[in-house]
Parts: sequence; structure tokens; C-alpha cells
Amino acid sequence: MAEVTLSYSPGVKGWPSFYSFIPEWTQGMNNYLYTFKNGQLYRHNTNSLRNNFYGVQYNTTIKSVFNKSSLENKLFKTLVLESDAPWSATLATDLPQVGSIASTYFEKKEGNYFAFIRFLETDINLLMRYANGIGSVDTVDATTPTATSLTFTVSVGSIISIGDMIYYGTTPSLGGVVTGISGKVITIDTTSGSAPSNGDFILYVKNTVAESHGVMGHYCEYELTNDSTSKVELFSVGSESMKSFP
Repeated sequence: MAEVTLSYSPGVKGWPSFYSFIPEWTQGMNNYLYTFKNGQLYRHNTNSLRNNFYGVQYNTTIKSVFNKSSLENKLFKTLVLESDAPWSATLATDLPQVGSIASTYFEKKEGNYFAFIRFLETDINLLMRYANGIGSVDTVDATTPTATSLTFTVSVGSIISIGDMIYYGTTPSLGGVVTGISGKVITIDTTSGSAPSNGDFILYVKNTVAESHGVMGHYCEYELTNDSTSKVELFSVGSESMKSFP
């Protein structure tokens, strides 16, 4: 673990904050905090530039956990920030499952910032919980080194969308990303996967940015990050969750 500077708060009688900067000496005087670094004297909290110490720019991070009804397995769907600015977030549970939210995904509603949790699980067994079957592919045609057309005997319908992930086989393997849909034909980009064979059973998983699945667990640990160089206030963090039934 990287070295950090801890601050003590007499009001809470604890150590509430960690700082990335490492001073050589610290001294409080006349209501100001002074530190020395590389032989230079710095006075803190004297300008509007935040998170910049000794010429190095840092991010603000806050880590905590949602642990209500700790014996119940829950699905965490959303994140709500009572703040004057959106934050980016990463989330993890005990199952384990992981999720994330970019700061640009938050929408301001009734004074709070609201976003759905994007599921990022790479474990194929957990990912298949959200998979839907299409059917056995009739013909596989590699039109280019990275583009492959999958032809079915019936129309694939309108539920599958461009950007969804294609998997195939009884032990599902990643085929690629859907780039085109036309009647009975799906075109996939196999750069991140491999082309299926004729007769393989095809499944798809919706794009996790377009359709949120949330993350599942008894508790959810979250970490918020803000890279603003100006003042940002965060008052509370909440999540909409529901009990999961096997």
C-alpha cells in the first residue's frame, strides 16, 4: 500500500481523512497549516486550486459500503449522489461482481445526481445469468478477417441490438460484438473473440452501458472519484436495491 498522510479530527475523535502528499514537516500556526517539502515552505488552503500539492495534481476518492440487511442477497441497481457535482464510481460485491459508473452517466434529478450501475463482470458463469438464446446458426461466413456473418433459418427479431455481445457453444465462448442486423443475418466483429462454427448455439448479452443489470451481493463496496480542481461538496450517497430470489 502506498504511503499516505492521515489527519486527526478532535470533533469526531478519529482519523477521517487520508492525503496523498507526504510532507517532511507539518506545523499549524495562526489558523493555517504549513508544511515543508524538499526544503520549500507551503501554506495550505490559501487558493482556489484543489487537490494540488507540491505541484502534483491528485484526485479525491471516497470509499464506503452499503450493508443494510446484511444477511440478504441484494441486487444494487442505482447510485444516487446528494452533491453539487457528479463523481465517477467503481463498485464491488462479495459474490464477487463488479460495476462502474462514469461521471458523464449521471443525470441531475430533483437536485441529486442519479445513474444506473453498469455491470462489468468478466466471469463467464456470472455473465450467462443475463444471456438470451437466439438459436443454432445455420451458416457462418467470414466476410473479412474480423467481420463474420451469422445466418439463421428464421428472423432474429428486434430484441438484439448493435453493440450487444455474441457468445456461442455449450460452454459459452465470446464470438464478438454485433455490428449489423438484417432479417436472418447478424454481423459481428470478432476482434475481441472468435467466430463460431455452423450449428453452434448462439446467445447474446445486452450492452451493459445501454441496459443496466446492476451488481449482486450481500453488501456493495463503492469508491467515488472526483478529479475537479475546484471545490466540490458531497453530502450523502445512496443506492436503490432489492432482495434477490434464486
